[in-house]
Amino acid sequence: QLQASGGGLVQAGGSLRLSCAVSGRTFSTYAMGWFRQAPGKEREFVTRITWSTGSTYYADSVKGRFTISRDNAKNTVYLQMNSLKPEDTAVYYCAAKIVTGDEYAHWGQGTQVTVSS
Repeated sequence: QLQASGGGLVQAGGSLRLSCAVSGRTFSTYAMGWFRQAPGKEREFVTRITWSTGSTYYADSVKGRFTISRDNAKNTVYLQMNSLKPEDTAVYYCAAKIVTGDEYAHWGQGTQVTVSS
């Protein structure tokens, strides 16, 4: 199971850190991703990290502002979001997929991030 937390209301230019706690199984052979969905828009990919190697990949829209990381001991993936913009407002979801697969098969509940201008 994946449990996302850490969302909230922040002013533009501010920061938030989201957490995704993993329980119930081992995701060491998986990649962990963050997605977001804004009102009236389709869900979009934000970033991912390979659990075993720590390699990361970011959407262009967040590159240089967001950082994904993982804590193996805590079975938790983090999304540090800096220099937030109003357009970052969305429900953020964490998800997991087999590293070699295309589909994210495991999803957590969303956490709301609202950035005010």
